[in-house]
Amino acid sequence: MTSSRAVTLRSETAVSLVDPDQTLKASKALLAHMKKASKEKAANSEKKNLLADPDDEEGIQELPIWLTLTTKRHITDSRSLKPSKIVLPNPLNTDSETTICLLTAEPQRAYKNLVASDEFPEQLRKRVTRVIDIAKLKAKFKSYESQRKLFAEHDVFLGDSRIINRLPGVLGKTFYKTTAKRPIPVEIQARVPKIDGKRVKRTKNAETVNACTSVQLAGEIERAVGAALVNLSPTVNTAIRVGLAGWTAEQIAQNVDVVAKALVEKFVPGKWKNVKSIYIKGPETIALPVWLTDELWLEQKDIVADESEEAKAIRGEKANIGKKRKSLEAQPEEAEPVAKKAKKAKAPKQLPESDDTKLDKEIADRKAALKKQKKAAKKALEV
Repeated sequence: MTSSRAVTLRSETAVSLVDPDQTLKASKALLAHMKKASKEKAANSEKKNLLADPDDEEGIQELPIWLTLTTKRHITDSRSLKPSKIVLPNPLNTDSETTICLLTAEPQRAYKNLVASDEFPEQLRKRVTRVIDIAKLKAKFKSYESQRKLFAEHDVFLGDSRIINRLPGVLGKTFYKTTAKRPIPVEIQARVPKIDGKRVKRTKNAETVNACTSVQLAGEIERAVGAALVNLSPTVNTAIRVGLAGWTAEQIAQNVDVVAKALVEKFVPGKWKNVKSIYIKGPETIALPVWLTDELWLEQKDIVADESEEAKAIRGEKANIGKKRKSLEAQPEEAEPVAKKAKKAKAPKQLPESDDTKLDKEIADRKAALKKQKKAAKKALEV
């Protein structure tokens, strides 16, 4: 559904950036709250959890920490089934027991040989438990039962970027009804060298396989497994997993800073002017503010109509002038023929002048209330 108005900002400069000190304070407060709430829950519980990890007294080590971004306009116009990646300074998944399934282009044997190579890290090779190309995937996993079995056998699925857009039609709703195990795109084709700063055009050769080296494949897998995943949809709220409750506050703060900056700069139209708020939260906690805007909505001067000449000029488009109109403009102006009977023009009705003083007062009151809320939240964090 296309909107009648588009966000076209006159300035792309960042209004504000996330303060690392504020992020660190929020991370410490969130972890302290989660530990306290877990202890109170365990003390009030009548039954003892016999399966609890003895090293995890609070029982929160594996609980996720989420960054939630709220924008003033929808972040995208359509739902994307291909997750995007943000590489983190502290990877999310370093568990040596995590199983990985690699979905590749044809032929399957070439990519199995890359994983079996001596140059491929041994610890990572143990985690890559299966390699399937697109042809085998279509042939062996047609039924719903076989797709569910494949879904349950592996923890992480990685998809070759060349076939990633074909996977929803092959894997179906088993994989794509949730975001838990959607295939993560990885670049595993041969790298194209640069000459004089420009990439050389890729040449097609039927005899050679278009595949990267074992070392490059290992690096792609490690970055994809430990990255923060961004699943875009037409909404103003976006949540991204950035850490675990068992981490230190410094580790969480580092990831939050990287994700917030990359998310706004790469995925948010209008960048910081379109951002309303950034929070961090746990699965069952309130959201702690990291960054709040001074304006609840975009200013009218920052928005222009979709098909206006100003919007086209900002996007670098030329005015739509047809051949007929061009030919008419090229002809010399001629005297207009005299009308047979001139109609008496009616005087236009004068509309009452609009009074925006009431609206301006409401806007000023809302801005003042928002500033008070920000001060109160900042004081609560400092305490």
